[in-house]
Amino acid sequence: MNIFKEKYLPYAMESERKTGLSAIFILAQAALETGWGKHAPGNMFFGIKATKDTPLAQRQLLRTYEILSALPEAGQFPEVISVKKMGKGRYLCVVRDWFRKYDSPEGSFTDHARLLSQLPRYQKAMQYKSDPYRLAEEIAAAGYATDPQYADKLKRIIQQLS
Repeated sequence: MNIFKEKYLPYAMESERKTGLSAIFILAQAALETGWGKHAPGNMFFGIKATKDTPLAQRQLLRTYEILSALPEAGQFPEVISVKKMGKGRYLCVVRDWFRKYDSPEGSFTDHARLLSQLPRYQKAMQYKSDPYRLAEEIAAAGYATDPQYADKLKRIIQQLS
């Protein structure tokens, strides 16, 4: 944890300077999304999906887990590897999907800050940008991730980093 914090806190602090987003929240989200930096292919620290308009050189096809409230639709993902019914109307899907890739960690942190501060779905969350715990709740409620425990996981990491 300390090595991760030491290495990536400067990027989180720069994002905070540019957007007002809590650096501890940003760092916690990067830790959660990458397993404390162990899984950041293409300097992807926030699991930001690529779109069809993302240039091929800036995207990568990766295996990921999605928790969905319905079976995946045809064409929803480039590849569905497996689907397991979890209960409560949820499905754990192992899929391959397109994600952004970056030349450096800085590019990933900058894109993340831009995404949260500019997309309309995160407007309510941005009202709490200086409160990392409330921001975790609001980002999760806005659908940042499909994991229903996302906010709780983020809050635990925020507490570890604080």
